[in-house]
Amino acid sequence: MYEGVVQNLIDELGLLPGVGPKSAQRIAFHLLAADPADVKRLAHALLEVKEKVRFCRVCGNVAEEEECRICRDQRRDPHVICVVEESKDVVAIERTREFRGRYHVLGGAISPIDGIGPDDLKIRELMTRLADGRVTELILATDPNLEGEATATYLARLVKPLQLKVTRLASGLPVGGDLEYADEVTLGRAFEGRRLLDV
Repeated sequence: MYEGVVQNLIDELGLLPGVGPKSAQRIAFHLLAADPADVKRLAHALLEVKEKVRFCRVCGNVAEEEECRICRDQRRDPHVICVVEESKDVVAIERTREFRGRYHVLGGAISPIDGIGPDDLKIRELMTRLADGRVTELILATDPNLEGEATATYLARLVKPLQLKVTRLASGLPVGGDLEYADEVTLGRAFEGRRLLDV
């Protein structure tokens, strides 16, 4: 335990996701040893992000304006919506340069253990977007874990009456992986998602 402001800083840093007590202490002491100008830039960046960044009124992605750059882009296909859990998932998909549609960020996944139900996510907003009938395909790109699967299943059942094409991202073996190290679920998904080999 340290005194006063040093302990306060360690405690605040420890509240960040993925930062445990040891990491919080290391970061705090790094900041103490850093040049004051560097610390001021960091403090300014933190304040600025809280002042300027908001969530897109259409899709829920992070934005500095009312709408994010993807929703403003007229070249994007408005008939296909890819549903993701968090904004960081949008970035991951965008890096592939494979998807040219629009997104919808739920703000998490259904997790009864954590007290997160459908009403805690941006599902109502998604249903509003689907109401006009313009969307023809809904891609469910939630994480391939228990919560992500539950969320995808819930959404698929919810939109079934709309008669949309509902797809789920394929999952399975990673490139460069060994079969002997794959768990049963991953291997099972790889079999389910197999495709015809064109040679």
